[in-house]
Amino acid sequence: MTTEVSSAAGTEPRPAITFDDLAERPFWGAVGRGWSRRCPCCGQGALFDGYVAVREACTVCETELHHQRADDGPAYLTIVIVGKIMTALMYATFVAWRPEPIILASIFCVGSVALALYLLPRLKGGMIGLQWAKRMHGFGHALR
Repeated sequence: MTTEVSSAAGTEPRPAITFDDLAERPFWGAVGRGWSRRCPCCGQGALFDGYVAVREACTVCETELHHQRADDGPAYLTIVIVGKIMTALMYATFVAWRPEPIILASIFCVGSVALALYLLPRLKGGMIGLQWAKRMHGFGHALR
């Protein structure tokens, strides 16, 4: 059904809302597919076009992905998670073995960077999956 319904302000037409637009989307499935850097809708197409650059649309199901507004959320979560994990590990390592400070700093700096590089695209994908599942930021028709 491709009928057009004018918006509340009457300025721009938008597609008619169908039952599929109101159906609940699977929250944990979408977040999990985003975590694995796949399209939150179909789970087959790649979510990113590079390291963390989001594709305009899925190459498999053609779901538009440009609506996402992850912004600084994934970076903030990455910093918090890496900080908590590395702080606990550094304390436990220092208490157990008392390594030289330069060795401790070298190992944990490399570990922190590696963990941050691993987590950042996964957390961004999970956040995009959350936005898709909850129909945030243009991922679903707004009911006005």
